Parts: sequence; C-alpha cells; structure tokens
Amino acid sequence: MAPAAYTADELAQRFGLRLHGDGAVRVDGVGTLARAGASQLAFLANPKYRGQLAQSQAGIVVMREDDANGYERTAIIARDPYAAFARISALFEPRPARDAGVHASAVIDPSASVDASAHIGPFVSIGARSRVEAGAVIGAGTVIGEDCVVGAGSELIARVTLVARVRLGQRVVIHPGAVLGAAGFGLAMEAGRWLNVPQLGGVVVGDDCEIGANTCIDRGAIEDTVLEEDVRLDNLIQIGHNVVIGAHTAIAGCAAVAGSARIGRYCLIGGAAGVVGHLEICDKVVVTAMSLVTSSIREPGEYSSGTPLMDNRSWRKNAARFKQLDALARRIGGRGTSD
Repeated sequence: MAPAAYTADELAQRFGLRLHGDGAVRVDGVGTLARAGASQLAFLANPKYRGQLAQSQAGIVVMREDDANGYERTAIIARDPYAAFARISALFEPRPARDAGVHASAVIDPSASVDASAHIGPFVSIGARSRVEAGAVIGAGTVIGEDCVVGAGSELIARVTLVARVRLGQRVVIHPGAVLGAAGFGLAMEAGRWLNVPQLGGVVVGDDCEIGANTCIDRGAIEDTVLEEDVRLDNLIQIGHNVVIGAHTAIAGCAAVAGSARIGRYCLIGGAAGVVGHLEICDKVVVTAMSLVTSSIREPGEYSSGTPLMDNRSWRKNAARFKQLDALARRIGGRGTSD
C-alpha cells in the first residue's frame, strides 16, 4: 500500500494551524530537521537546532512564528511545534488491520463477556467474569484473568497479563510483556519465617493511560492500586501495591515506586528514580533521573539527588572525603552533632 500523502494546506486546515509558504507542497512521511527530504515533514522546537533550519531539505517544517520570519520555504506555524508534530506524525504511523472477532485458538471462559466489535487475537485466554468492551484489541498471547475489565477502544498489544481484578478505562494502551494485578509484596514475619499477606485489592487504570513494555503494577493489599487518567509509564517500571498516581503524570523507564506512595497530578519522574513507600508527592513535581525520594514533597518544583558522573580518580577522592564530613563538621562546629 502506498504511504498516505498530505499537502501543507491540508495539514494546516486539519489541525487548525497557520500555513506559511506554498500550500501545495506534499509530504508522505516525517524526518529530523537535519535529515528529512523534500517529501518529509520535520519540526523545529528546540532553539539549539535553529542553525539547521537554513540547510534543511524538509518539504514542510513545523515551527513557531518567530522562527518563520524570513524563512522562504513552506512551514506550518504552531505555538507548540513539538505537540503539533506529534499530532501530524500520527497520520503516517502504519497501523495493522484489526478485524473484529475471536481467533479460533483463543480460550474464553463461558462467564466472560466479549463485545462483538472487539478483536481477540491468537492464543488469548480470558478468565471468568471478565469483560472486553467495544472496539478493544487483545493481542496475541495475552492472558486476562478473573474479574477484569478492558475498556472500550483499549489495546493490549501482545503477551500482556492482567492477573486478577484489573479494570482498564477507555483507550488504554499496554505494551508487550506488561503485568498488571500480580500480588503485591506484602509480608509479615512470624516465628522467624515470612508469611504472605493476601493481596485482596485490584488495579484501576483510568482513561487514555499508556503502560510500557515489561512494566509491572501490583494489585492492592486491601484497596486498589490506582492510575488516574492519562498517566504515561515507560518500560520496565515497578509500581507497588496501593500506589496512587495522579492524572497526567509521566514516569520514565526503570523507575520504581514502593507500596502506598501517592504521586500527584502533572508530575514527571525521571529514569531509574526511586520513590519510597508511604509518602506523598504533591502536584507538578519533577524528580530528575536516578534520584531517590525518601520523604514527602509538599511544594511543586524540581528535585534531585545522587552524584553526577566523574572520572574514577576524582570519584574515589570525593568518596573518601565524604566519609570525613561528619568529623569535619564536628571540628568546625566545636561541639558534637546528634545522630
């Protein structure tokens, strides 16, 4: 199938943006500002790449109005070029056809409910009392356990596991290998041996969330683990039991959130960051990569911890000095410090 092609005028009208230059220029794909060809669309959002604009061969460039002053080729003007590019580039993303129906190899419990417009792929298993709503796509090898709900228009791409009591809202996307609703890490010590605490809650995922590959979200111990609407989780993230993540928060890969932590709305958690359990992070907090949050954050802002990379010799010297800080503080203060 030939790729879809659009003129600059069509794109500007479709997305409510302003056209600069020749509206008849046609593109059938996207590229970077430096490498795009005459039939591709690129964008300029970061000022540090402005120097590439004069040499760019892109047929159309999405940019701010200030950057278009004096630009002699075709542009689409947007207040936020990156967001506009994201919307436009979705037109060129190839999406496989997903016909409604149930593959012959799928196994569906008699008490489960599957809407006639849903797509159930090969080797899917759907457990007792679970429900798949209109237009949902359940990809190959996915396992849906008991008492789960997959909301309308949601897509479980492949090999996703919903263990038990997982309720997905509408238009949720879950990437391969993700596991939702596994037992949370609840343990009690009795007579020198660990005793598992039953995890009786579930997982609730709001509308328009996206969950990355091989990410794990544990079900709650008593109440549910909750992701509010439009939460975005990257790959390889661990979300512990009874965690609550506020709407529109995004968490980058390899981060971990321990049980019963509460993260606010519009937060950004960097890659490999850790959040200790039973604390609260307020709305609009940025936690930079590889930071460890050990106490509640009450004020919006950007927070960091950890030591930046340096050459090994400098690191060894600084590590040795770090051990001496307490003694140095005692000498300077002239008195003992409390632990």
